[in-house]
Amino acid sequence: MSISGRDIITLENLSDGEILQIFETADKFEPVARGKEKSDVLEGKIIGALFFEPSTRTRLSFKSAAKRLGGGTIGFAEAGVSSTAKGESLADTVRTVENYCDAIILRHPKMGSAKFAAEMVEVPVINAGDGAGHHPTQTLLDLYTMRKATGDLEHFDLGLVGDLKYGRTVHSLAYAITRFIPKLFLISPPSLKMPSEIVGDLSDRGVEVVETSNLEAILPELDILYVTRIQKERFPDPAEYEEIKGTYRVDPELLQEAKPELSVLHPLPRVDEISPEVDSTPYSMYFDQVFNGVIVRMALLSMLIG
Repeated sequence: MSISGRDIITLENLSDGEILQIFETADKFEPVARGKEKSDVLEGKIIGALFFEPSTRTRLSFKSAAKRLGGGTIGFAEAGVSSTAKGESLADTVRTVENYCDAIILRHPKMGSAKFAAEMVEVPVINAGDGAGHHPTQTLLDLYTMRKATGDLEHFDLGLVGDLKYGRTVHSLAYAITRFIPKLFLISPPSLKMPSEIVGDLSDRGVEVVETSNLEAILPELDILYVTRIQKERFPDPAEYEEIKGTYRVDPELLQEAKPELSVLHPLPRVDEISPEVDSTPYSMYFDQVFNGVIVRMALLSMLIG
């Protein structure tokens, strides 16, 4: 199998076998990511990182991944420092940047922007988040973290909790993880339920979808709890956000009802949905996710352009 030269817009662009191949490659890069070994897989390669929206983990982990593999990066961290501020179109921006690099990583607030950009250029485009659409590399590192936590991708119960309506992370993850597991728990306030079309798609594929607003009732059944931030910036009505912020909070008291082997994941950043006291417990795996983002993106870049 080869993904060389491909665009990664959603995980639908990758087969199950290709996903597992990325993970096997990531395993090999762990000592490189920790600075214990060196690699020149991307020597002479340049990554264009175009971030029209704020990002810490995605942008820096891609830059770290390229650097660890001997490559370089160019780009910008906000739209205001690019010619977009002068009125330049996305099409002209990416068509310009492709002349300077071997692949483009794009984050943009508009859903469908990454797919559009990929149609404009010849170099591979990696979607680093398109509004409320998809975030495939976040999903890859989430799956990889689940695989490390449980030993495989097939024998665990997963609950997604928080903002399931606007969260592109959980949209991508719901589609991807149900390739491997037959049941999914969706926990949210009624106004932030997973979009009905996604639930319908999963049901059509034979997935058992359990929707509830009661985290306490579901928690004892779960092997992995994937927590998401209720995203203020995605709400068209600020009053709606004020009504439901802080609905869920994972703290040591809540986790007393969980399985001892439960793993708590979060794509970060967090606000108040996970208590800092959880950080030092065996349940916490969200900072492991952060590190896994580097090695998964190293694997992806090496296979795309290395």
